[in-house]
Amino acid sequence: MLEKLFHLKTHGTTVKREVVAGCTTFMTLSYIVFVQPAILAQAGMDSGAVMIATCLASAGSMFLMAFLTNYPIALAPGMGINAYFVFTVCLGNSIPWQEALGIVFISGVLFILLSLVGLREAVMNTLPPVLRTAMPVGIGLFITFIGLQMGGIVTAHPATFVTQGDFTSTPVLLTLFGIVLTLILMARKVPGAFLIGILATTLVSLLLGVVKYEGIVSAPPSLEPTLFKVQFPNIFSSPELLAIVFVFFFVDMFDSIGTITALGQQAGLLKDGKLPKARRALLSDAVGSAGGALLGTSTVTSYIESASGIATGGRTGLTALVTGILMLLAIFFNPLVKIVGAGYAINDTTVLFPIIAPSLILVGGLMLRNVVNIDWEDVTEVIPGFLTIALMPLTFSITEGIALGFITYAFLKLVTARGKEVHWLVYVFAILFIARYIWLS
Repeated sequence: MLEKLFHLKTHGTTVKREVVAGCTTFMTLSYIVFVQPAILAQAGMDSGAVMIATCLASAGSMFLMAFLTNYPIALAPGMGINAYFVFTVCLGNSIPWQEALGIVFISGVLFILLSLVGLREAVMNTLPPVLRTAMPVGIGLFITFIGLQMGGIVTAHPATFVTQGDFTSTPVLLTLFGIVLTLILMARKVPGAFLIGILATTLVSLLLGVVKYEGIVSAPPSLEPTLFKVQFPNIFSSPELLAIVFVFFFVDMFDSIGTITALGQQAGLLKDGKLPKARRALLSDAVGSAGGALLGTSTVTSYIESASGIATGGRTGLTALVTGILMLLAIFFNPLVKIVGAGYAINDTTVLFPIIAPSLILVGGLMLRNVVNIDWEDVTEVIPGFLTIALMPLTFSITEGIALGFITYAFLKLVTARGKEVHWLVYVFAILFIARYIWLS
């Protein structure tokens, strides 16, 4: 049956190799099971329900990927965009999480429509390569900054805005321990480095009494607090809401396209430089985002961590299927998830999260790798890319980075008489972002 479904012999693989690859991929990306509930809880969402939604949305997306494409690509709620969901959309713009889920659903439906009608290439061509490169880099710095704050390594200062935290405090030392241990494991190419780092930091936190033991396994918590709680705001009532839809849509689409292409190349699945079933792969991604919003989690995307499973021999959808099954089994570990996501109160206004902070910091760091693809000799490319990257963490908003990137890119190309290099939609987006600033002023 497995041979008939996944054509293992054709791809030069075996059931054993695919199962090992699926387990390896799960070990590498399973940190999201712990991190996602802790992050979305900051927006007032029930952490237990978020964990269930995360596992179900991830598993469902992986099953779609396995059977629609037969690719060894795993999916889960995206890092970076989850922080945008909480800190910019919900906390920064005072949008209820129910409406934020509605916006995620809308962006997911747009992604589905584009995937079905094959307009992927047209949309890809609208976004300048420099902005496509700068966006994940800026998001990486954004979530690194959040991780540094959550771990107490960086703290607020009235004169300098931010300053170094108290490196003698227990939560900061725990954060540093988690960073160092995870870095050692990553440098030694140990599968599941993030998961091992999280569990080890959790154990030390328990021994020091920073968090309380609540068990390891239990019956799954209720999904009811987030299930079908989406609310749909009038996105045309405000340029800000339209901008948020734009960010969710574009970040998901280009992150997915870049990840799927890179993984397809690693797995030897490209033909003439193209991925044969790219449309189906993107459809799995898009359906996962829309379905995840209905369940109660943020945007689902393809995970570059799938590279670990591919490196161990995964070549078919059986790898994704095994990873999805393991994600379903993870729903029974809610007590452990609650321990990992527990906060450490420093005072009445400051709560630190030393167990998940190292993952945010290091995942953000890994997202900087694409910065080498920017043409640093061309000012019309450098400045838009630089502003996109710098403004995301400095304004604490992914929207602002993307907005200033579009505006400066269009402006610099025009004043240097290179306007024909720019797709007309880029000018439309730039004008819309300018109108947004005028409206908000």
